[in-house]
Amino acid sequence: MSLTIQERIKDLRVERKLTLKELEEQTGLSSSALGSYEADDTKDISHYALIKLAKFYGVTVDYLLGLTETKRHPNADLADLRLSDTMIEVLKAGRMDTALLGELVTHSDFVKLLADIQIYVEGIAAMQIQNLNAWVDVARAEIVEKYQPEDNDRTAYLLQASHVDEGEYFTSRVHRDIDAIMEDMRKAHLGRSDSAPKNSAAEELKQDLEEVARFKGSKLEQLIMLFCKQTKLRYNKLTEEEKQWLARIAQKSELLKSSVSQRGKKQK
Repeated sequence: MSLTIQERIKDLRVERKLTLKELEEQTGLSSSALGSYEADDTKDISHYALIKLAKFYGVTVDYLLGLTETKRHPNADLADLRLSDTMIEVLKAGRMDTALLGELVTHSDFVKLLADIQIYVEGIAAMQIQNLNAWVDVARAEIVEKYQPEDNDRTAYLLQASHVDEGEYFTSRVHRDIDAIMEDMRKAHLGRSDSAPKNSAAEELKQDLEEVARFKGSKLEQLIMLFCKQTKLRYNKLTEEEKQWLARIAQKSELLKSSVSQRGKKQK
């Protein structure tokens, strides 16, 4: 899944290990504006800022806008990529997440993963493994002939267990390689808009209710705040007019009516 504009802008800054203040000094754009460009609720980024940031990071404006996943090679020749016709057709078909594929291929351990796959598929280590197994068989035969151990003899069993199964060995290696890569990719995706939330809906509701309960305000204001949290609205960003508008709607809630009714009963 594609990153949002805000995530792309933030990721590029984080990659360079820059603070907003340091980026301000190097681009001339204010740190407050730069921070707003990274915020989830940002609505507009000026053309000037987009061009300035694209030039500073050495990427295309199309990449920042999410129109392409290519940062620095918008017009790369297919011949230079050495892709087969089948591979090009698969990528163009849009049936796979090419951004995720890109993350996999560019991971620092991908070369190791590919090497292990190549060694097994092309049988590069097959002869060495066969020679090792043959040596173990010779050693076992000599021990059996000389000492005539029982069937459950520990040494004879160890020699038998020392046989290397090529398929099992490389399956295990590839498994470890891909597990490590996937774990790194998973960590990199935490908190991104295209990733599943850390907490379940029930946990989020529990946290929202606890925070609302701590909010010092009327029952009506708490109800509005809970509504904002559940709909991902920022309560402190609402204007007074918007709060009043929500208040008129909230007053029709059965939750508010039941609260008022209970208070009335207690007073009697």
